[in-house]
Amino acid sequence: MLVLITYDVNTETAAGKSRLRRVAKQCVNYGQRVQNSVFECVMDAAKCREVKAILEELIDQDKDSLRFYYLGNNYKNKVEHIGAKPSFAVTEPLVL
Repeated sequence: MLVLITYDVNTETAAGKSRLRRVAKQCVNYGQRVQNSVFECVMDAAKCREVKAILEELIDQDKDSLRFYYLGNNYKNKVEHIGAKPSFAVTEPLVL
């Protein structure tokens, strides 16, 4: 299934900036960055629970937030891209 993970980490302090880097590094391990704090991740339910638990441990729930959008397996009909950044298939290898 396609899961969209978004986060907002308060970076007013050095600790916040560190949390932001750690959250971003974890998200890169599981999906493709499509915007600064937005990742498209193709994963099963077990992997999603794993990622969610990891990210929950990293954030400060009083200052930061995470959002998970579960787009399911038929996500190709639900995602439309318009604009400057090139679109790509999240299930295909990313070749630079």
